[in-house]
Amino acid sequence: MPRSQPAGIDRWLRGLVGSTLGRLGRAGGVVFLLAGLALTGVGAYQGAYAAGWAGTHGTLTVESCEVTSPHNVSRSSRKNRSTIRCCGTFASDDGKAKDINAALEGKRGYLQGTEVSVQQTDAPTADADTDADYVVAGLNRAMHWFAAFFAGWVLTGLGVFCVATGYAPFGSSRISYGAAWDAAGRNATRPTTIGMIGVGIVGAGLSYLVSLFI
Repeated sequence: MPRSQPAGIDRWLRGLVGSTLGRLGRAGGVVFLLAGLALTGVGAYQGAYAAGWAGTHGTLTVESCEVTSPHNVSRSSRKNRSTIRCCGTFASDDGKAKDINAALEGKRGYLQGTEVSVQQTDAPTADADTDADYVVAGLNRAMHWFAAFFAGWVLTGLGVFCVATGYAPFGSSRISYGAAWDAAGRNATRPTTIGMIGVGIVGAGLSYLVSLFI
């Protein structure tokens, strides 16, 4: 019969596996945190400009559009990653700013002469430069970005929970969800997680619903 491992070695192996899974849970939590913070930041930035709360509002009159795509990807994925760059002239509503080298990038193209409501996020450094940035303005578009902003709260709340408890929501975990939830209740982790996820779900849902009616 095979000889069984000594109890000390067995405990050491269990501790090593548990420690490794705990670190994986916290590493996964860090990924959730970074993804949530990035999504929240992008949503807030783009939403503020799309809603007209920041930047300079005006009209971009389209002269031409072309499809651009990265050359180092396969043909099947190139279509999904391609963007449409539309060039034209931007004029602010107050008449104080004009950019004859304005360019707008996105997934939508426009016919020549189309006037697009845009927000200038950064003005060109010189009259002949083409480094100005523009985003399509509109409350409907802003609400989609605000939905992304609140969705980032959900990911951030999950990240806080995983980092604080070591729980891994994917694969094997050092501790069960129930044990992690009980541990989170001994400090501010549980109310923080509930608050962030709750606000995120409600905010994202309401923002998306509002976008359907405007």
